Amino acid sequence: MAVIDREVETVLDTTRDRHGRTVHHHTATAARARRNHAAIDAYAMDLAPRADELLTAAHRALEELPPARHTAAWRSVLDSLATSHAEIVRVLDEPATPGSDAEREQHAGVWPHLAAWADHGSIAADLTNQHHQPAPELTGEERQMWTEKAQAAQRRGELELMESWYAADGRRITLADLVEDDTSTTIALAGDPDAPEYQVIGHYDNEYAAGQALPRPVPPGVLRPDASRFNRPEPVPEVSLQELRRDVVEARTAADVSEALLTTTQHGYDAGPLIRLQELLETAGQFAFALESVKGRQVAARLAALGRQAEFLTREVHEAAEDLGATIAILPPHRTPAPRIRPRLALDTTPPTSPPRTTATARHR
Repeated sequence: MAVIDREVETVLDTTRDRHGRTVHHHTATAARARRNHAAIDAYAMDLAPRADELLTAAHRALEELPPARHTAAWRSVLDSLATSHAEIVRVLDEPATPGSDAEREQHAGVWPHLAAWADHGSIAADLTNQHHQPAPELTGEERQMWTEKAQAAQRRGELELMESWYAADGRRITLADLVEDDTSTTIALAGDPDAPEYQVIGHYDNEYAAGQALPRPVPPGVLRPDASRFNRPEPVPEVSLQELRRDVVEARTAADVSEALLTTTQHGYDAGPLIRLQELLETAGQFAFALESVKGRQVAARLAALGRQAEFLTREVHEAAEDLGATIAILPPHRTPAPRIRPRLALDTTPPTSPPRTTATARHR
């Protein structure tokens, strides 16, 4: 699906103007129809014969996992995948006439179900791999000793975090490299590495040994439950900063530059770049906060402060643009453009002579 999606996006890019508006609608429609057809063929070959078995195994694995905040949501995802599978199979069993408008309409209707499998099928696949039996973790005095070592190394700046994931029971597991007396040891932490409550649950010879001993990672979460990589909404029109800068360079009047600046600050459907920057900072802040970690909350606060600065900048740019437009001014004529083509020399014109060569002064000893 990733390959199919990438190919259709490449074609769809050619159907849009420089602002992202679709201008070649027939080509765009044909590209999406080819995408839908290719996706349903791929599903029929790879997933349709195995989906029921995969979902059954995923449900069985889910029942064996310890209770956690995410298990109910995973169960809903599996139920939704089962509904989508049934709808796709219905289309495969009752196909419309090949090449007809009815087939294109049928494939367009089933595309959201195919996209759901592309987005969330990995959850079912990952759940079936949760049967791994991890090695026993450190307990008691040994766990306390290694935790104190890790905290001391962290204060010295000699605890390097390498990889992080969540286990099925909801714990965050982090691999780290602990350096002590010029000796490096791979350790595993449970909890937020930037909070004082974390615990060292194991130490290992290398990362591979740690991966074999520790609980398997479960699928990471998403910022927004309804987001889809494979069923994105149509992009909205957008003027790039590069194009606006070119407009300023080519401008002759203050009104032209004022309009370019005002474009960056406009709100609404076709919001300008400064508004999009505020939206990006806000969304990134939401992501950082959703990490539910000490560092995440700190970064979220920084991004919120940057968002307020961007909002202030936007207001200042807007006011400056209005003031510039109110000048009713144009560039003075002495700012003459440079000639692009130089006149040719006349045929009877003697070319300029080269300057005489100077002889270096001899040095006498």
